[in-house]
Amino acid sequence: MSLITLADAIQAGTTTATLATQGALARVGAHDDAVGAFVHVDEAGALAAAAAVDAQAAAGRPLGPLAGVPVTIKDLIAVAGQPLTAGSAMLAGYLPPRDATVVRKLREAGAVILGKVSLDEFAMGSTNEHAAQGPVRNPWDLGRVPGGSSGGSAAAVASGFGAASLGTDTGGSVRLPAALCGVVGVKPTYGRVSRSGVVAYASSLDQVGPLTQTVADAARVLRCIAGPCGEDATSLDPSGGADAEGWEAACGRGVDGLRVGVVSAWLDAVSDDVRLAVETAAAALEAAGATLHEVALPLAAHAVPAYYVIAMSEASANLARYDGVRFGHRAALSADDDLDALYAQSRAEGFGPEVRRRVILGTWALSSGYYDAYYDRACRVRRLVRDELTRTLQRCDVLLGPTAPRCAWPLGEALADPVATYHMDQYTTAANLAGLPAVSLPWGLGADGLPAAVQLHAAAFDEATLFRAAGALERAAPALPATPTGLTETP
Repeated sequence: MSLITLADAIQAGTTTATLATQGALARVGAHDDAVGAFVHVDEAGALAAAAAVDAQAAAGRPLGPLAGVPVTIKDLIAVAGQPLTAGSAMLAGYLPPRDATVVRKLREAGAVILGKVSLDEFAMGSTNEHAAQGPVRNPWDLGRVPGGSSGGSAAAVASGFGAASLGTDTGGSVRLPAALCGVVGVKPTYGRVSRSGVVAYASSLDQVGPLTQTVADAARVLRCIAGPCGEDATSLDPSGGADAEGWEAACGRGVDGLRVGVVSAWLDAVSDDVRLAVETAAAALEAAGATLHEVALPLAAHAVPAYYVIAMSEASANLARYDGVRFGHRAALSADDDLDALYAQSRAEGFGPEVRRRVILGTWALSSGYYDAYYDRACRVRRLVRDELTRTLQRCDVLLGPTAPRCAWPLGEALADPVATYHMDQYTTAANLAGLPAVSLPWGLGADGLPAAVQLHAAAFDEATLFRAAGALERAAPALPATPTGLTETP
């Protein structure tokens, strides 16, 4: 059942948090050996948290909006006492002393944390094949990628390993795996959710967001984790929390008079399945009362190169702390080796090839003689992309387009060509550069039986309109099978 249905059932006393948690753990035990979503399962802690919720209910005390709901956490976000590896050998064995702000807020809402799920190392990847623990597999086809970097989160929700998961989105890392795994993924407005306790990849782009089965589920989770935090100077809430209270209700509102911008140019390089999904989604919105408007975003075509220059540059600065002295894995060297050798060997052993590639390219882009030609120019392009999207969203309420250029591709297919993998983010990076909210939601199955998806963008801090349009699309979307075809149901 969906998160809201489960939470309501626990509130009504028709089921218990313990039963819900035991059911989720049973599915993990039955299927995760094949999927590989988890890096750590906290069975004892989850059952203890569920028992606490049941005791609270038995005592007649009010329950939180997520009371008893099993959730998972991307292994880039700190959960006190549980391993935090960021998918890397560099942080092997690290146990954070306290929860990230978003985890603390989940606990306050009553959620039961099942454990940590996999990701591309330090969130750098679009396939979840760059994790130190090995690749995650798509539950719709175990021979295909789940998307990245939050592939473990998307696969966990699609497989029924909990009703929601928290991921992080730097250039599409919530929305892309959501699209490939047939679930809902929301990237909030930059600053809407605190990043305190989240391992940094690119600080001006990273944002925590929920992955769930339904749009309303995502609205509830986002409401619980949103809001400013004294430990994150970039977090803010212009409404003082007032608009978050209406997000769930917005999911059920109609779209009469809503202006939907359709970016037809984004359909020039997508598969037939994705093109059909976007075209039928646009027709569904029009049939529900929205008006369609053709829009052009020529500058958005430059979002991918600008994004990767900025993201790699910020990664080179953020990951400089992992040197084997201050933080991270420390190599065993002889007494004759100097400090430079320690740094080099510790990073060579701790970082995987994709992280090393991005750190080296980012350091080069920031170096003397190249800063103006690459990083500074990328920042100028970022401003142009943001201004273009802002102007367009003054004429339209939301933008509709694809999330990914194709459905899930086979494991290993894109590993030999990093640039081709980077271009899988071509429809998601603009939202991160501009700091805008966006959502990916499933739109039936393609010809190969794999989930297709569509994406919506809205203006900054206008999640209410985003959820309004997404809710209407969800009601019109072709239904997906209850169980992903890559999994075998247990009795």
